[in-house]
Amino acid sequence: MIRAAAIGIPIGITFVDCFGYVAKVEGVSMQPALNPECSSKNDFVFLSRWSSRSFRYNRGDMVSLISPKDPGQKIIKRIIALEGDFIRTLGYKRKYIRIPEGHCWVEGDHTGHSLDSNFFGPVAVGLITAKASRIVWPPERWQKLENTLPEDRVPLNLRGVLVDQEELVDVDIDE
Repeated sequence: MIRAAAIGIPIGITFVDCFGYVAKVEGVSMQPALNPECSSKNDFVFLSRWSSRSFRYNRGDMVSLISPKDPGQKIIKRIIALEGDFIRTLGYKRKYIRIPEGHCWVEGDHTGHSLDSNFFGPVAVGLITAKASRIVWPPERWQKLENTLPEDRVPLNLRGVLVDQEELVDVDIDE
């Protein structure tokens, strides 16, 4: 028994650290993609640490990250914009910003019910710990998570929208 534990525990830790783990999603910030029903049923998702090792993300990816406001908390959000993108914010201190190098803009799918980049600004890519790839529980919700981006949240530079340079601000991360 002790020998099995001595072998099994390091293997389990290595799996979680390198490949991924299952996590419970709580709250309404990612509705309707996650936890679509306001009930006691919560979705459980597989968070792939392997896919986040390269720090290459796409707009629309759902990711788990360390909260910039509370490092003891992990949150799950969708990547809306990557470094260099121009974004129209939804209540941040500036209406338009350019995402700085090494950062991204994350938002919950349930606009107005999410503490996200509209609250704390661009997020360092290094805070991302995993990419959500599948809903694994409850069984009736088993599915791959698509990396979709709401049409109205596509970065302005990808839509060909010209931004008045006086309104566009490069974000100083130390603000």
